Amino acid sequence: MMITTIFKDFQFEAAHHLPHVHKGHKCGRLHGHSFLVRLEITGEVDAQSGWLIDFADVKAAFKPTLDRLDHYYLNDIEGLENPTSEVLAKWIWQQVKPSLPLLSAVMVKETCTAGCIYRGE
Repeated sequence: MMITTIFKDFQFEAAHHLPHVHKGHKCGRLHGHSFLVRLEITGEVDAQSGWLIDFADVKAAFKPTLDRLDHYYLNDIEGLENPTSEVLAKWIWQQVKPSLPLLSAVMVKETCTAGCIYRGE
C-alpha cells in the first residue's frame, strides 16, 4: 500500500475588501489579488493505474467553484461577506469536498508571500 498526496494549483483574479478591519487599514479599501489555490488530495495509490486520482478529475471538480470566483467581487458571494484568506479557504473546502472526498487541504495565497492552509478542522 502506498499513501501519497497530490496537488493541483489554480489561479483566479478577484476584488474584495475586509469589512471588519480597523478604520484606515489598507485591506478595508477595495482592492484585488491574483489568488493561487492549491488543492491537496491524499489517499492510497491505485495499484493498477499507478495514480491516486486523475488531475483532470481534480480540475473538473474545482471548475464550478473557480467560475464563481474568477473576476468577481468576493464580498457579493454568499458565505464570503468577510473574504479573508482563512474564510475563503474554508469556503472552497465546503464547495469542493463533496466532489473530492479525498481532499486533504486547501491552500489560498493572496500574494506571493502570504496565505493560509485549511485542512477541514
